[in-house]
Amino acid sequence: MENEDYPSHFRCPISMEVMKDPVTILTGVSYERKNIKKWFHAYNKKTCPATMQRLQSLDMTPNHTLKRLILAWQDRVATPSSSPSQPSTKHDEMVSLLSTLDSSPFKVTSLKKIRSIVELGDDTRSDFIRSGGVEAVVQILVNQIVVDNSDFVSFQACEEALALLHLLPLSEEDEAFQLLLKLEPMKSIAIVLQRGSAEARLYAITVFRQIAKTDFDWNILLQDQGMDLFKSLLELVYDEIGSKASSCALELLIEILAPSKKNRLKAIEAGAVCVLIELLPESNRSKCEKMLLLIKLLCECAEGRMALAEHGLGIPAVSKKLLHVSISATKLGVKILWLTSTFHPTEMVLEEMLMCGAVKKLVALINLEGQSSTKEKVLNIFKLHGNSWRPHPCFPCDLKDYLGLS
Repeated sequence: MENEDYPSHFRCPISMEVMKDPVTILTGVSYERKNIKKWFHAYNKKTCPATMQRLQSLDMTPNHTLKRLILAWQDRVATPSSSPSQPSTKHDEMVSLLSTLDSSPFKVTSLKKIRSIVELGDDTRSDFIRSGGVEAVVQILVNQIVVDNSDFVSFQACEEALALLHLLPLSEEDEAFQLLLKLEPMKSIAIVLQRGSAEARLYAITVFRQIAKTDFDWNILLQDQGMDLFKSLLELVYDEIGSKASSCALELLIEILAPSKKNRLKAIEAGAVCVLIELLPESNRSKCEKMLLLIKLLCECAEGRMALAEHGLGIPAVSKKLLHVSISATKLGVKILWLTSTFHPTEMVLEEMLMCGAVKKLVALINLEGQSSTKEKVLNIFKLHGNSWRPHPCFPCDLKDYLGLS
């Protein structure tokens, strides 16, 4: 491709050639490294060639974002598809903003302008990804929080970066998406989830939810964040119970806890059982099923069963959902009661199951036609504890022979 076809932001202001190793000097202007070094050392100049400002320092900072933008642009024009996507009408403005993002002292403003362009539609979103925008924004996440997480303006830049990322249709196949899966940007997202505004926390949990659809190993992040990640997720579930953020947090907890007993123990220690039990009574169908699934996962650990049994609302809250929400909720509720009454059969647990109506509902489930794993668990519960409940009026007399109770 002829050099004049390249965007002007990709050219060195000294040579007007496309830059291969761009560096930024104190004024925020980027140059080809060899050209600006020659200006400083061979010509003994102490000024910025573009602005002619006198410089207090001749330090040069590699502009990795601009270099990635140039390489991404070169790759795109070198491998045209059979039906190439045309750059959006805002392409030049977006590339200009991206190329100066690293060196700009007004990153928040630049990111907001980029977001307003990306929000225009699918074409500008695709153009942003093709132009190396994801790489530039991920670099903001890494630099601004991990390097300097005490600066309020830097933190705002991270929030804006996530506001951008949550708009994008990223997939596991995208090379840009793979950059997001590295530990440093993941740590940055976790910090925003813990300390960000309500809006920023929604962006963070949305991006995490997209990542959860991949085979990302959450243990890598949990080793670094420990209990803080679980606490921030549970706070999101509790504080934003009626919101999309709450649903995303529940879904993410399921993804993290399902494959790992170690992670379930951390969640229990962070107070997950207590939070879920307190929210369960007022939850709608979708959230109820997610919460019951999480409680079931936690009750597969002895610590989870103990936490449920010791919570004053534990057994009653789960029992209330039997036969009242959905088939899925009933199955999960039976599994929770089976786990607790089988492996933590304290006198208090058995009495609560009787007093809150769980036994009565379990009797109703026995009368369902056919065989199922749920019905089998109900029968096992009665075979274990039927003799304890038999003296009470809610326990049918004819069930004794059916179950073979003495």
